[in-house]
Amino acid sequence: MADHEHVGEEERKVVQEFCYLLEKSKQLFNGLRDLPQYGHKQWQSYFGRTFDVYTKLWKFQQQNRQSLDTRYGLKRWQIGEIASKIGQLYYHYYLRTSETNYLNESFSFYSAIRARAYYSKANKEGPELCVKKLRYYARFIVVCLLLRKIDLVRELIKELNRQIEEYTSLYEPEDQLEWQLVLGEIRSFIEAEQIINVIDTDTKPMVLPHRLGKDGVPALERQQVYLTLQEALIIGNCNEQIKFSELTLDMYRILQALEREPKGDEIHHHHNDSSPAPGQQPMENGDRSGKRENPHKYLLYKPTFGQLFTFLSAGFKELPPNAALLIYLSADGSQGSDRPEDEGAYDYGGVVTNNRREPGEQVTKKSHLLKEMHCLHPGDLYPYTRKPLFLVVDSNNSTVFKNIPNLFGQPVVCLMSPTTLPKNVQDQNTKGNLFTLFLYSPLTAFCHVSDIADIPIALWEKCEKHVKMVMQEVAQLITKSRTLDHTYMQFYGDEFLRLLMLRFVFCHATLRYHRGFKDESYYPHSHPDMKSCDILENSSLHKWILELASMLDVRALFLEVSELD
Repeated sequence: MADHEHVGEEERKVVQEFCYLLEKSKQLFNGLRDLPQYGHKQWQSYFGRTFDVYTKLWKFQQQNRQSLDTRYGLKRWQIGEIASKIGQLYYHYYLRTSETNYLNESFSFYSAIRARAYYSKANKEGPELCVKKLRYYARFIVVCLLLRKIDLVRELIKELNRQIEEYTSLYEPEDQLEWQLVLGEIRSFIEAEQIINVIDTDTKPMVLPHRLGKDGVPALERQQVYLTLQEALIIGNCNEQIKFSELTLDMYRILQALEREPKGDEIHHHHNDSSPAPGQQPMENGDRSGKRENPHKYLLYKPTFGQLFTFLSAGFKELPPNAALLIYLSADGSQGSDRPEDEGAYDYGGVVTNNRREPGEQVTKKSHLLKEMHCLHPGDLYPYTRKPLFLVVDSNNSTVFKNIPNLFGQPVVCLMSPTTLPKNVQDQNTKGNLFTLFLYSPLTAFCHVSDIADIPIALWEKCEKHVKMVMQEVAQLITKSRTLDHTYMQFYGDEFLRLLMLRFVFCHATLRYHRGFKDESYYPHSHPDMKSCDILENSSLHKWILELASMLDVRALFLEVSELD
């Protein structure tokens, strides 16, 4: 009898401790919403405490499963909820650090939930739990997208569709249209993302990586590294562009262009039925004092003027010595005043980062003096040129940024998209902008402007080798140029910025020699202006572009050397 009472007391303590850890974990998790999304130091200790509690909770439920089953009535969906929260923690830690190994950790928890069917009976527990399950699917899809697990995304879309149908038939909820919109968004995103089909030997489309891989950028030749890219703001507001979960196609692409490929050995797979345990504690290896794997990024979808400047100021403030800040803008242009009064700081417009109206704003004919509230003008960036600034602007008003003055003696570079495009290309802008596509995957963009939709893997790999060779040769042209503005060389030491510069040159050459792009406004621009140097019009570039076109059997689309002005 005493033994039985002792066991009962022990089980009561187990349940008590579990309830305490569960409640504490929920409090800490909910508290994450109140933390600032910007800066580096304010949130680290709080994240550390949250991970500690979830680690204890996870291990505790593993070690005491039998007692919790019998005395607490622990259900599988409750274990799934804990795993889902840990997956969310790792995902948000990735967003705050830009280190892709945390995406892998998030993936391992989300995939374990699916493999063990933790939510299999959730639909019968009520509509609230159904919605949690649907949100889990949406979050899992985002993580898979970022890891480019496109085949798995397609499977998850089918499962999400079934779950939404079951949810709506069981409960006839008010939010069923919203979930159909979510489903439609992700389907459109996947369809648009695969702009070129690379076909394997079994005639199946392949998913190729586009992050920076080993030997993915030409090495420096005994050159001093001046600056490294440490902070990046990625801003998206193209109204017509396909997006999913506050991530436009342009944002999705440039995000990968600013990251290294995740290391394969960091992906954790859990095949047995013992639940996964949290991996390394982020506080042990998150913001190392050494060199970052990837620059820290802020993803801003349709930010207001206030939000944009809060994050911009945080990035500027936290920039260490000998580091550069990158601002990437993919947004619709605002043309500014009909009667400009200055040299372009504010009167020539800029790009609109958010289209919302301010409360109480009158919808009347605007005075010519009234400017867009959420338009980022070149003059807005002048204070931030106190530190090295690298701008990439993909907009129909991009060239308004070409006259940013050097007020503080610090290097400033701006790569700008074409301001107009041929109609057949312009009509494709919902699937992402052409300039960003070149910065993300030059060969994909080359195929796109050559109307190539499908390409065998063997030919793709052959063309990729050629593009890599072109990049090596362009790198030689840049390092040996005597006329290129020295500002570029100050950024050239950073691998990511070097790659953007090389891809810019490739983009210019492709469009310059393409018969369908005959107008000056169809070409990208740069500040300082590269046209004044000996790189963009180099005859070797033309030859290399024609060689690539010949490999793809589209040479007729490009100007021959003899046809140049």
